[in-house]
Amino acid sequence: MRTNTIATGMGASLCLLLGCGDAKDGRANGGTDSAGIPAGGEAGGGEQGGEGGDAEGSGDGPVDGDGEGDGVGAIKFDVNATPDIDPTTTCQPGGVGGGKGGGGGGPDYSYLWAANSTQGTISKLDTQTVTEVGRFQVRPDGAGSPSRTSVSLSGHVAVASRSGGVTKFYATEDLCQDTNGTPGIQTSTTNVALPWDQEECRAWHTPFAYTSQRPVAWGQGEWNYSTCSYDNELLWTAGRNGNATTADVVLMDGDDGTILDSVVIAGLVGDQYGIYGGAVDSEGNFWGTQLGGSRLIKVTLANMTSQVWTPPVASGYGMTVDVDGYVWICGSIVQRYNPATDTWAQSASGLGSSGCMADAGHNDLLWTAAGGTIRGINRETLLVDRSWTVPGSYGISIDFQGFVWAVAFGSSAHRVDPETGAVQSYDGLVGAYTYSDMTGAALSAVSGNIPTG
Repeated sequence: MRTNTIATGMGASLCLLLGCGDAKDGRANGGTDSAGIPAGGEAGGGEQGGEGGDAEGSGDGPVDGDGEGDGVGAIKFDVNATPDIDPTTTCQPGGVGGGKGGGGGGPDYSYLWAANSTQGTISKLDTQTVTEVGRFQVRPDGAGSPSRTSVSLSGHVAVASRSGGVTKFYATEDLCQDTNGTPGIQTSTTNVALPWDQEECRAWHTPFAYTSQRPVAWGQGEWNYSTCSYDNELLWTAGRNGNATTADVVLMDGDDGTILDSVVIAGLVGDQYGIYGGAVDSEGNFWGTQLGGSRLIKVTLANMTSQVWTPPVASGYGMTVDVDGYVWICGSIVQRYNPATDTWAQSASGLGSSGCMADAGHNDLLWTAAGGTIRGINRETLLVDRSWTVPGSYGISIDFQGFVWAVAFGSSAHRVDPETGAVQSYDGLVGAYTYSDMTGAALSAVSGNIPTG
Protein backbone atom coordinates (compact mmCIF):
# COMPACT_ATOMS: atom_id res chain seq x y z
CA MET A 1 0.00 0.00 0.00
CA ARG A 2 1.39 3.37 -0.94
CA THR A 3 1.72 6.36 1.33
CA ASN A 4 -0.33 9.55 1.35
CA THR A 5 2.20 12.24 2.16
CA ILE A 6 1.42 15.24 4.32
CA ALA A 7 2.68 18.06 2.18
CA THR A 8 2.60 20.97 4.58
CA GLY A 9 2.01 21.81 8.20
CA MET A 10 3.58 21.02 11.52
CA GLY A 11 3.83 17.30 10.81
CA ALA A 12 6.13 17.96 7.87
CA SER A 13 8.02 20.66 9.78
CA LEU A 14 8.74 18.26 12.63
CA CYS A 15 10.02 15.73 10.13
CA LEU A 16 12.56 18.24 8.92
CA LEU A 17 13.60 19.06 12.47
CA LEU A 18 13.71 15.52 13.81
CA GLY A 19 14.95 13.50 10.86
CA CYS A 20 12.03 11.64 9.25
CA GLY A 21 12.62 9.64 6.13
CA ASP A 22 11.55 10.91 2.74
CA ALA A 23 7.76 10.81 2.78
CA LYS A 24 7.18 11.57 -0.87
CA ASP A 25 5.36 8.82 -2.67
CA GLY A 26 5.70 7.78 -6.26
CA ARG A 27 2.07 7.63 -7.26
CA ALA A 28 1.20 7.89 -10.90
CA ASN A 29 -1.48 10.44 -11.61
CA GLY A 30 -4.13 11.23 -14.13
CA GLY A 31 -5.21 7.78 -15.25
CA THR A 32 -8.80 6.70 -15.53
CA ASP A 33 -8.61 3.54 -13.48
CA SER A 34 -11.54 1.29 -14.24
CA ALA A 35 -13.45 -0.62 -11.63
CA GLY A 36 -16.63 -2.32 -12.37
CA ILE A 37 -19.31 -2.97 -9.84
CA PRO A 38 -22.15 -3.33 -10.34
CA ALA A 39 -22.94 -4.55 -13.84
CA GLY A 40 -25.35 -2.56 -15.94
CA GLY A 41 -25.36 0.66 -17.88
CA GLU A 42 -24.75 4.02 -16.29
CA ALA A 43 -27.63 6.45 -16.34
CA GLY A 44 -26.54 9.95 -17.18
CA GLY A 45 -27.89 13.23 -16.03
CA GLY A 46 -28.44 13.40 -12.34
CA GLU A 47 -31.22 14.83 -10.27
CA GLN A 48 -33.49 17.50 -11.59
CA GLY A 49 -34.39 20.45 -9.45
CA GLY A 50 -33.14 19.05 -6.16
CA GLU A 51 -34.10 16.00 -4.19
CA GLY A 52 -36.54 17.48 -1.77
CA GLY A 53 -33.56 18.79 0.12
CA ASP A 54 -30.64 16.58 -0.92
CA ALA A 55 -28.72 16.54 2.20
CA GLU A 56 -26.01 14.76 3.78
CA GLY A 57 -23.74 16.77 5.93
CA SER A 58 -22.03 13.50 5.70
CA GLY A 59 -19.67 12.71 8.37
CA ASP A 60 -19.56 16.21 9.51
CA GLY A 61 -18.46 16.43 13.03
CA PRO A 62 -15.63 18.86 13.61
CA VAL A 63 -13.58 21.24 15.14
CA ASP A 64 -12.08 24.23 16.84
CA GLY A 65 -14.76 26.82 17.44
CA ASP A 66 -12.77 29.56 19.08
CA GLY A 67 -11.70 31.27 15.88
CA GLU A 68 -8.15 31.56 17.19
CA GLY A 69 -6.63 28.88 15.01
CA ASP A 70 -5.41 26.63 17.80
CA GLY A 71 -4.72 23.48 15.96
CA VAL A 72 -6.56 20.27 15.41
CA GLY A 73 -4.26 17.71 16.91
CA ALA A 74 -2.00 20.61 17.80
CA ILE A 75 1.29 19.91 19.53
CA LYS A 76 1.86 22.18 22.50
CA PHE A 77 5.41 23.46 22.85
CA ASP A 78 6.01 23.87 26.56
CA VAL A 79 8.65 26.15 28.02
CA ASN A 80 10.61 24.97 31.08
CA ALA A 81 8.55 21.80 31.19
CA THR A 82 8.60 18.31 29.82
CA PRO A 83 7.79 18.60 26.10
CA ASP A 84 4.63 16.97 24.79
CA ILE A 85 6.52 15.33 21.90
CA ASP A 86 7.52 11.75 22.62
CA PRO A 87 11.28 11.71 21.97
CA THR A 88 11.04 8.07 20.85
CA THR A 89 9.01 9.08 17.81
CA THR A 90 9.99 11.31 14.93
CA CYS A 91 6.79 13.27 14.42
CA GLN A 92 3.17 13.46 15.49
CA PRO A 93 -0.05 13.35 13.47
CA GLY A 94 -1.85 16.62 12.99
CA GLY A 95 -5.15 17.57 11.43
CA VAL A 96 -6.10 17.37 7.78
CA GLY A 97 -3.00 17.55 5.62
CA GLY A 98 -0.93 17.88 8.77
CA GLY A 99 -1.83 21.52 8.42
CA LYS A 100 -2.47 22.43 12.04
CA GLY A 101 0.56 23.79 13.79
CA GLY A 102 1.48 23.81 17.46
CA GLY A 103 1.82 26.84 19.65
CA GLY A 104 -1.52 28.30 18.56
CA GLY A 105 -0.59 28.49 14.88
CA GLY A 106 -3.21 28.03 12.17
CA PRO A 107 -3.15 25.60 9.26
CA ASP A 108 -0.83 26.07 6.32
CA TYR A 109 -3.84 25.39 4.14
CA SER A 110 -7.52 24.85 4.73
CA TYR A 111 -9.89 24.21 1.85
CA LEU A 112 -13.59 23.65 1.41
CA TRP A 113 -14.53 21.60 -1.66
CA ALA A 114 -17.97 22.41 -3.07
CA ALA A 115 -19.66 20.42 -5.83
CA ASN A 116 -20.93 22.40 -8.81
CA SER A 117 -23.54 19.80 -9.66
CA THR A 118 -24.96 21.23 -12.87
CA GLN A 119 -21.48 22.00 -14.23
CA GLY A 120 -19.88 18.63 -13.47
CA THR A 121 -17.06 20.21 -11.45
CA ILE A 122 -15.92 20.84 -7.88
CA SER A 123 -14.55 24.13 -6.53
CA LYS A 124 -11.62 24.47 -4.15
CA LEU A 125 -12.26 27.38 -1.77
CA ASP A 126 -9.58 28.80 0.51
CA THR A 127 -11.41 29.05 3.84
CA GLN A 128 -9.06 31.74 5.15
CA THR A 129 -9.42 34.15 2.22
CA VAL A 130 -12.93 33.08 1.09
CA THR A 131 -11.73 32.84 -2.50
CA GLU A 132 -11.76 30.10 -5.13
CA VAL A 133 -8.31 28.70 -5.89
CA GLY A 134 -9.17 25.86 -8.25
CA ARG A 135 -11.99 24.12 -10.16
CA PHE A 136 -11.90 20.56 -11.46
CA GLN A 137 -13.91 18.43 -13.88
CA VAL A 138 -15.01 15.23 -12.10
CA ARG A 139 -15.62 12.86 -15.06
CA PRO A 140 -14.14 12.51 -18.54
CA ASP A 141 -17.52 13.33 -20.13
CA GLY A 142 -17.87 16.57 -18.16
CA ALA A 143 -21.11 15.32 -16.60
CA GLY A 144 -21.88 13.19 -13.54
CA SER A 145 -23.83 15.61 -11.35
CA PRO A 146 -21.37 15.58 -8.41
CA SER A 147 -22.89 16.25 -5.01
CA ARG A 148 -20.70 14.85 -2.20
CA THR A 149 -17.09 15.64 -1.34
CA SER A 150 -14.91 14.26 1.44
CA VAL A 151 -11.43 15.30 2.60
CA SER A 152 -8.88 12.80 3.93
CA LEU A 153 -6.51 13.33 6.85
CA SER A 154 -3.79 13.70 4.22
CA GLY A 155 -5.76 16.70 2.95
CA HIS A 156 -6.89 15.37 -0.42
CA VAL A 157 -10.46 15.29 -1.71
CA ALA A 158 -12.69 12.60 -3.18
CA VAL A 159 -15.96 13.42 -4.93
CA ALA A 160 -18.87 11.12 -5.81
CA SER A 161 -21.15 11.75 -8.77
CA ARG A 162 -24.86 11.04 -8.50
CA SER A 163 -24.92 9.30 -11.86
CA GLY A 164 -21.83 7.24 -11.09
CA GLY A 165 -18.12 7.62 -10.45
CA VAL A 166 -15.64 8.65 -7.76
CA THR A 167 -12.65 10.91 -8.38
CA LYS A 168 -9.74 12.00 -6.16
CA PHE A 169 -7.78 15.25 -6.46
CA TYR A 170 -4.61 16.29 -4.65
CA ALA A 171 -4.85 19.40 -2.51
CA THR A 172 -1.25 20.47 -3.16
CA GLU A 173 0.83 20.39 -6.33
CA ASP A 174 3.82 18.54 -4.86
CA LEU A 175 2.07 15.19 -5.44
CA CYS A 176 0.74 15.99 -8.91
CA GLN A 177 2.40 14.17 -11.81
CA ASP A 178 3.54 15.66 -15.12
CA THR A 179 1.58 13.45 -17.53
CA ASN A 180 0.10 15.65 -20.26
CA GLY A 181 3.24 16.27 -22.31
CA THR A 182 3.61 19.93 -21.34
CA PRO A 183 6.56 20.71 -19.02
CA GLY A 184 5.58 21.60 -15.47
CA ILE A 185 2.36 20.91 -13.61
CA GLN A 186 -0.83 22.10 -15.27
CA THR A 187 -3.68 22.46 -12.80
CA SER A 188 -6.52 24.87 -12.27
CA THR A 189 -5.84 27.75 -9.87
CA THR A 190 -8.92 29.78 -10.76
CA ASN A 191 -12.67 29.27 -11.14
CA VAL A 192 -12.14 27.73 -14.58
CA ALA A 193 -11.58 23.97 -14.87
CA LEU A 194 -8.95 22.66 -17.26
CA PRO A 195 -9.96 20.04 -19.84
CA TRP A 196 -9.85 16.48 -18.50
CA ASP A 197 -6.68 15.49 -20.36
CA GLN A 198 -4.79 18.59 -19.22
CA GLU A 199 -5.49 18.56 -15.47
CA GLU A 200 -2.54 16.96 -13.64
CA CYS A 201 -3.67 17.17 -10.01
CA ARG A 202 -6.28 14.46 -10.51
CA ALA A 203 -5.02 11.41 -8.63
CA TRP A 204 -7.47 8.90 -10.09
CA HIS A 205 -10.99 8.37 -11.40
CA THR A 206 -12.97 5.17 -10.84
CA PRO A 207 -16.12 4.74 -12.97
CA PHE A 208 -19.18 3.08 -11.44
CA ALA A 209 -22.32 1.91 -13.24
CA TYR A 210 -24.79 3.05 -10.58
CA THR A 211 -27.79 5.17 -11.41
CA SER A 212 -27.54 6.71 -7.93
CA GLN A 213 -24.21 7.17 -6.14
CA ARG A 214 -24.21 9.74 -3.39
CA PRO A 215 -22.17 9.14 -0.22
CA VAL A 216 -18.40 9.38 -0.12
CA ALA A 217 -16.46 9.36 3.17
CA TRP A 218 -12.78 8.88 3.96
CA GLY A 219 -11.54 6.61 6.72
CA GLN A 220 -8.66 7.60 8.95
CA GLY A 221 -5.75 5.54 7.66
CA GLU A 222 -2.73 4.76 9.84
CA TRP A 223 -0.18 7.30 11.02
CA ASN A 224 3.36 6.29 10.08
CA TYR A 225 5.86 7.85 12.49
CA SER A 226 8.87 7.00 10.35
CA THR A 227 7.57 8.70 7.21
CA CYS A 228 5.42 11.37 8.91
CA SER A 229 2.44 10.43 6.76
CA TYR A 230 -0.81 8.48 6.66
CA ASP A 231 -0.74 4.97 5.22
CA ASN A 232 -3.65 2.81 4.04
CA GLU A 233 -6.27 5.54 3.80
CA LEU A 234 -9.56 3.94 2.84
CA LEU A 235 -12.60 5.47 1.18
CA TRP A 236 -16.29 4.53 1.47
CA THR A 237 -19.02 5.06 -1.09
CA ALA A 238 -22.48 3.61 -1.77
CA GLY A 239 -24.66 3.11 -4.81
CA ARG A 240 -27.83 1.61 -6.17
CA ASN A 241 -29.58 0.90 -9.47
CA GLY A 242 -33.28 1.69 -9.84
CA ASN A 243 -35.70 1.58 -6.92
CA ALA A 244 -34.40 -1.60 -5.30
CA THR A 245 -34.67 -2.26 -1.57
CA THR A 246 -30.95 -3.04 -1.51
CA ALA A 247 -27.84 -0.93 -2.02
CA ASP A 248 -24.10 -1.57 -2.17
CA VAL A 249 -21.65 -0.10 0.31
CA VAL A 250 -18.18 -0.14 -1.25
CA LEU A 251 -14.73 0.11 0.35
CA MET A 252 -12.01 1.59 -1.87
CA ASP A 253 -8.24 1.98 -1.76
CA GLY A 254 -7.65 5.70 -1.31
CA ASP A 255 -4.29 5.57 -3.07
CA ASP A 256 -5.42 4.24 -6.43
CA GLY A 257 -9.22 4.01 -6.37
CA THR A 258 -9.46 0.23 -6.68
CA ILE A 259 -12.33 -1.60 -5.01
CA LEU A 260 -11.24 -3.60 -1.98
CA ASP A 261 -14.57 -4.95 -0.74
CA SER A 262 -18.31 -4.39 -0.86
CA VAL A 263 -21.44 -5.49 0.95
CA VAL A 264 -25.09 -5.56 -0.15
CA ILE A 265 -27.39 -3.81 2.34
CA ALA A 266 -30.90 -5.29 2.42
CA GLY A 267 -34.08 -4.05 4.08
CA LEU A 268 -33.94 -0.51 2.70
CA VAL A 269 -36.80 1.63 1.50
CA GLY A 270 -37.17 1.42 -2.27
CA ASP A 271 -36.54 4.85 -3.77
CA GLN A 272 -34.39 6.29 -6.53
CA TYR A 273 -31.65 7.46 -4.17
CA GLY A 274 -30.52 4.50 -2.07
CA ILE A 275 -28.15 5.46 0.74
CA TYR A 276 -28.19 9.23 0.83
CA GLY A 277 -25.63 10.44 3.36
CA GLY A 278 -22.48 8.85 4.73
CA ALA A 279 -19.88 9.36 7.46
CA VAL A 280 -17.32 7.42 9.49
CA ASP A 281 -16.87 7.02 13.23
CA SER A 282 -13.67 6.87 15.29
CA GLU A 283 -13.04 3.25 14.26
CA GLY A 284 -13.47 3.92 10.56
CA ASN A 285 -16.88 2.24 10.37
CA PHE A 286 -19.33 3.54 7.78
CA TRP A 287 -22.68 5.07 8.79
CA GLY A 288 -25.32 5.99 6.24
CA THR A 289 -28.90 7.20 6.08
CA GLN A 290 -31.72 7.14 3.58
CA LEU A 291 -33.54 10.28 2.50
CA GLY A 292 -36.41 11.09 4.83
CA GLY A 293 -34.67 9.42 7.75
CA SER A 294 -36.28 6.09 6.87
CA ARG A 295 -33.22 3.96 7.62
CA LEU A 296 -29.89 4.19 9.46
CA ILE A 297 -27.14 1.86 8.24
CA LYS A 298 -23.80 0.79 9.71
CA VAL A 299 -21.05 -1.25 8.04
CA THR A 300 -18.28 -2.43 10.35
CA LEU A 301 -14.85 -2.02 8.80
CA ALA A 302 -13.26 -5.04 10.50
CA ASN A 303 -15.58 -7.64 8.96
CA MET A 304 -17.85 -5.77 6.50
CA THR A 305 -20.99 -6.82 8.37
CA SER A 306 -23.99 -4.51 8.33
CA GLN A 307 -26.82 -3.38 10.59
CA VAL A 308 -29.97 -1.47 9.68
CA TRP A 309 -32.20 0.55 12.03
CA THR A 310 -35.55 2.25 11.50
CA PRO A 311 -35.33 5.62 13.30
CA PRO A 312 -38.22 6.60 15.61
CA VAL A 313 -39.27 9.45 13.30
CA ALA A 314 -39.21 9.27 9.50
CA SER A 315 -37.67 12.69 9.01
CA GLY A 316 -34.21 13.58 7.78
CA TYR A 317 -32.03 14.93 5.01
CA GLY A 318 -28.58 15.47 6.48
CA MET A 319 -26.52 13.23 8.72
CA THR A 320 -23.26 13.33 10.62
CA VAL A 321 -21.20 11.54 13.28
CA ASP A 322 -19.85 13.72 16.08
CA VAL A 323 -16.74 13.63 18.26
CA ASP A 324 -18.62 11.74 21.00
CA GLY A 325 -19.68 8.97 18.61
CA TYR A 326 -23.33 10.07 18.35
CA VAL A 327 -24.98 9.68 14.94
CA TRP A 328 -27.28 12.55 13.93
CA ILE A 329 -30.14 12.65 11.42
CA CYS A 330 -31.30 16.17 10.60
CA GLY A 331 -34.66 17.11 9.12
CA SER A 332 -37.82 18.76 10.48
CA ILE A 333 -36.51 17.47 13.80
CA VAL A 334 -33.03 16.44 14.89
CA GLN A 335 -32.57 12.81 15.95
CA ARG A 336 -29.57 11.61 17.96
CA TYR A 337 -28.58 7.95 18.03
CA ASN A 338 -26.23 6.64 20.72
CA PRO A 339 -24.55 3.44 19.45
CA ALA A 340 -23.16 2.65 22.91
CA THR A 341 -26.64 2.32 24.46
CA ASP A 342 -28.73 1.74 21.33
CA THR A 343 -30.98 4.66 22.28
CA TRP A 344 -32.52 7.61 20.46
CA ALA A 345 -33.34 11.18 21.43
CA GLN A 346 -35.28 13.80 19.47
CA SER A 347 -35.45 17.58 19.42
CA ALA A 348 -38.61 19.63 19.24
CA SER A 349 -40.23 19.82 15.79
CA GLY A 350 -40.13 22.75 13.40
CA LEU A 351 -36.37 23.07 12.92
CA GLY A 352 -36.63 22.49 9.16
CA SER A 353 -32.97 21.60 8.66
CA SER A 354 -31.12 19.95 5.79
CA GLY A 355 -27.34 19.55 6.15
CA CYS A 356 -25.74 19.33 9.59
CA MET A 357 -22.32 19.11 11.23
CA ALA A 358 -21.06 19.16 14.82
CA ASP A 359 -18.24 21.21 16.23
CA ALA A 360 -15.44 19.40 18.03
CA GLY A 361 -16.44 20.30 21.56
CA HIS A 362 -15.72 24.00 21.94
CA ASN A 363 -19.41 24.85 22.12
CA ASP A 364 -20.84 21.31 21.97
CA LEU A 365 -23.14 22.41 19.17
CA LEU A 366 -24.68 20.70 16.17
CA TRP A 367 -24.95 23.23 13.35
CA THR A 368 -27.85 22.85 10.94
CA ALA A 369 -28.79 24.49 7.65
CA ALA A 370 -32.31 25.89 7.38
CA GLY A 371 -32.55 28.15 4.35
CA GLY A 372 -32.01 31.73 5.50
CA THR A 373 -30.95 30.57 8.96
CA ILE A 374 -28.28 28.38 10.47
CA ARG A 375 -28.76 27.08 14.00
CA GLY A 376 -26.39 25.81 16.64
CA ILE A 377 -28.21 23.12 18.64
CA ASN A 378 -26.89 22.01 22.01
CA ARG A 379 -25.88 18.38 21.54
CA GLU A 380 -26.90 17.41 25.07
CA THR A 381 -30.19 19.28 25.57
CA LEU A 382 -31.19 19.39 21.85
CA LEU A 383 -32.26 23.01 22.36
CA VAL A 384 -31.35 25.85 19.99
CA ASP A 385 -28.37 27.75 21.39
CA ARG A 386 -27.42 29.96 18.39
CA SER A 387 -29.41 31.20 15.43
CA TRP A 388 -27.83 33.32 12.69
CA THR A 389 -29.28 34.79 9.51
CA VAL A 390 -27.48 33.87 6.26
CA PRO A 391 -28.23 34.60 2.58
CA GLY A 392 -28.93 30.89 2.09
CA SER A 393 -27.95 27.45 3.34
CA TYR A 394 -28.30 23.79 2.39
CA GLY A 395 -25.06 22.01 3.25
CA ILE A 396 -23.10 22.74 6.44
CA SER A 397 -19.41 22.35 7.24
CA ILE A 398 -16.92 23.76 9.74
CA ASP A 399 -13.38 24.83 8.92
CA PHE A 400 -10.19 24.60 10.92
CA GLN A 401 -10.57 28.10 12.33
CA GLY A 402 -13.98 27.16 13.74
CA PHE A 403 -16.05 29.13 11.20
CA VAL A 404 -19.32 27.55 10.09
CA TRP A 405 -19.84 27.30 6.33
CA ALA A 406 -23.26 27.24 4.72
CA VAL A 407 -23.27 26.16 1.06
CA ALA A 408 -26.49 27.36 -0.50
CA PHE A 409 -28.38 25.54 -3.23
CA GLY A 410 -27.22 27.57 -6.24
CA SER A 411 -24.18 29.83 -6.47
CA SER A 412 -23.02 30.82 -2.99
CA ALA A 413 -21.03 29.64 0.01
CA HIS A 414 -21.12 31.66 3.24
CA ARG A 415 -18.57 31.66 6.07
CA VAL A 416 -20.23 32.48 9.39
CA ASP A 417 -18.58 33.51 12.65
CA PRO A 418 -20.26 31.21 15.20
CA GLU A 419 -19.89 33.78 17.97
CA THR A 420 -21.15 36.91 16.20
CA GLY A 421 -23.03 35.69 13.13
CA ALA A 422 -20.88 37.86 10.82
CA VAL A 423 -20.97 36.54 7.24
CA GLN A 424 -18.45 36.53 4.40
CA SER A 425 -19.69 35.13 1.09
CA TYR A 426 -18.33 33.65 -2.10
CA ASP A 427 -20.79 33.84 -5.01
CA GLY A 428 -19.07 32.08 -7.90
CA LEU A 429 -20.40 28.52 -7.63
CA VAL A 430 -22.58 26.86 -10.28
CA GLY A 431 -25.50 24.69 -9.21
CA ALA A 432 -23.86 24.07 -5.84
CA TYR A 433 -25.28 21.08 -3.98
CA THR A 434 -22.86 19.79 -1.35
CA TYR A 435 -23.64 17.71 1.75
CA SER A 436 -20.63 16.07 3.25
CA ASP A 437 -17.39 16.62 5.14
CA MET A 438 -16.23 19.24 2.65
CA THR A 439 -13.30 20.46 4.79
CA GLY A 440 -12.12 17.28 6.51
CA ALA A 441 -12.78 18.75 9.93
CA ALA A 442 -15.39 16.10 10.76
CA LEU A 443 -12.99 13.24 10.06
CA SER A 444 -10.25 15.01 11.99
CA ALA A 445 -12.53 15.42 15.00
CA VAL A 446 -13.77 11.83 15.19
CA SER A 447 -10.16 10.70 14.74
CA GLY A 448 -9.19 12.45 17.97
CA ASN A 449 -7.36 15.40 16.39
CA ILE A 450 -9.07 17.92 18.66
CA PRO A 451 -7.58 21.32 19.55
CA THR A 452 -5.64 21.30 22.81
CA GLY A 453 -4.84 25.01 23.00
